[in-house]
Amino acid sequence: LVLGLYRLAGIRACEIGSVMFGGEGREVPKLELVRLAFPRRVYTQSHMDYVIEAVIELYSRRTRLRGLRIVGQQGSLRHFTAQFEEL
Repeated sequence: LVLGLYRLAGIRACEIGSVMFGGEGREVPKLELVRLAFPRRVYTQSHMDYVIEAVIELYSRRTRLRGLRIVGQQGSLRHFTAQFEEL
């Protein structure tokens, strides 16, 4: 979802789930979440409308989205340093 939003509309988001908290020998988190942070004094209603439209469009393309596999990572802060490839 995070990669789809970025590719479709240039919207950056953060994955909070198995990439951030998972890893070798760690329990898989129960939830996979996406965080969108909006500084309230910077963005306007038109920005929010753009994000909403992008999410709706991405949802309509959901059957075409492909998964990702981690092919490289550092020992710490893997959600910042991981390298992925599409399945």
